[in-house]
Amino acid sequence: MARVVVVGGGFGGMAAAARLAKLGHDVTLLERSATLGGALGTEELDGFAWDAGPTNTLLPAVIRDLFRKSGRPLEREVDLQPLDLVREHRFEDGSALRLPGGSRAAQLAAVDDLGPGLGRQWVDHVASYGDVWELLRKEWFERPFDKDVAPRELTDLIGRRESLEKRLRRTFRDERLRLVAGHRLVMDGHELRDVPVFAGVDVYLEQRFGAWTVPGGLAALGTAMADRLALRGVTVRTATEALDLVVRDGRVTAVRTPDDEVDADRVVVAIDPRRLPALASYVRRTMPAIPPVVCHIGLEGDVPDLPHEVVLHGDPLLVVRTGGRAPDGASAWTVLGRGRLAEDVLTALARHGLDVRRQVVARIDRSPRDLVERWGGSPHGMLWQGPRTARTRLGPRTPIDGVLAAGAHATTGSGLPFAGLSAALVAEVVGRA
Repeated sequence: MARVVVVGGGFGGMAAAARLAKLGHDVTLLERSATLGGALGTEELDGFAWDAGPTNTLLPAVIRDLFRKSGRPLEREVDLQPLDLVREHRFEDGSALRLPGGSRAAQLAAVDDLGPGLGRQWVDHVASYGDVWELLRKEWFERPFDKDVAPRELTDLIGRRESLEKRLRRTFRDERLRLVAGHRLVMDGHELRDVPVFAGVDVYLEQRFGAWTVPGGLAALGTAMADRLALRGVTVRTATEALDLVVRDGRVTAVRTPDDEVDADRVVVAIDPRRLPALASYVRRTMPAIPPVVCHIGLEGDVPDLPHEVVLHGDPLLVVRTGGRAPDGASAWTVLGRGRLAEDVLTALARHGLDVRRQVVARIDRSPRDLVERWGGSPHGMLWQGPRTARTRLGPRTPIDGVLAAGAHATTGSGLPFAGLSAALVAEVVGRA
C-alpha cells in the first residue's frame, strides 16, 4: 500500500483519488478552498443557482467507467441525460444552425439548411476525425505516452505543423462552418492558428456520442464524487494550501502545507503545476488558457425560449446557457463573453436581439481573474501556443520521481471527460497496492 497525496479537489483530483483508493492505496486529498469540486461548483443568489463551470459533458463512458471502477454505478448516483440539441449557432448574417448530437444523419440534414451541399461538407469533415480519435484514445488518452515506443502514426499526428485554422480554411469555403467547428476552442481561450488539427476532434465526439447534462446542474456530479471519496476512505483536507513538494535525493517524500508536511510515497498534482515551485520550472514555457468573462443573471417575467446553449457568433463571441435553477416564474441564464468586450456583456447580448436588461433581478459577474483566483488556475488547462506543443503537457508522469499529474493541465483535451481520462492514466501508472 502506497501513501498517495492528491493535490487539488477539482474533478481530475477527485477522480484520481477515488480510483487510487479503490486500488487499495492510502489516499489523502488536499484542497485549498473550503469545498471540493472546483469548476463543478454552484453560484447562488436570491433563490437563483447557476453552474459555475461547464453545463454539459462529452464521452459519458469516461464518467461511467470512473464510477463503476470506484464503487457503485453512475446511474445509482447521478441522472446523466443526453441533450437532443447540442446547441444553436446564430450568425451575423441572420442565419442559424440548430446542431443535434449523436447522429450523423441528423447533423447532415441540419447543416444542409444553411445551404445546398454544406451538410455533406460538414459530415465529411467530422468523419475525418474517426481514425484520429481511435488513435488518440488508444495511444494518447488511455496509455501513458512514451516517445520510444509510441506508434509512428501518433508521433506524426502530434508533431504535425498544420494548424486547425489552416485545415478549416482549406475544408470550408463557408465561414459559418469554420466558426461552428472551432468555436469551443475559441471559447476556451485559444487562437485557432495555434491549435493543432487533432484538437478539433470534439466535433466527432459530439456527433458520435452526443452531449450530456445533469438536470439541476453538473454540481450534482461533484457532490456524488465527494460522497465517493468518503465511501472509499479518502482523507480529505479542505482549506489546505499545498505550498510545495518536498523532494529528497530526486524523489518526492511529502507535500508541504502551511501547517505541516504530509508524507507521501506518490503525489498526484491535479492543479496548475505553476503553483508548486518544484514543478514550475518544467512548465515555464507554457501558459494557461484564460477563462472567458462570465455573467450569471436571474430573470423575471417572460423571456425568449432558448435551448440549453446558444452561440452568438461575432466579436465578441457570446454563449448563452439556460437551465439554471430559479424561483417559480423566473429563469436563470449564464452569459459567457470572449473577444472585444468594450461594453457591458448584457448590452452586447442586446445587440444580438436578446435584450433582457430590464428583467434582471439577480446578477453575478465574474472576470477571468476572479475565476482563476477562485479555482486556483484555469479549468481550460494549457494554452495552445503552436500546433506542435502537445508534448509540453506535464502528465501523467513528471520529471520528479514519484510525482504524477492529472486534471485540466495534464491533458490536451478540454472538459470533464479528458480530466477523467488523465486520472485513469495516473491510476494505471501507480497500479494496485
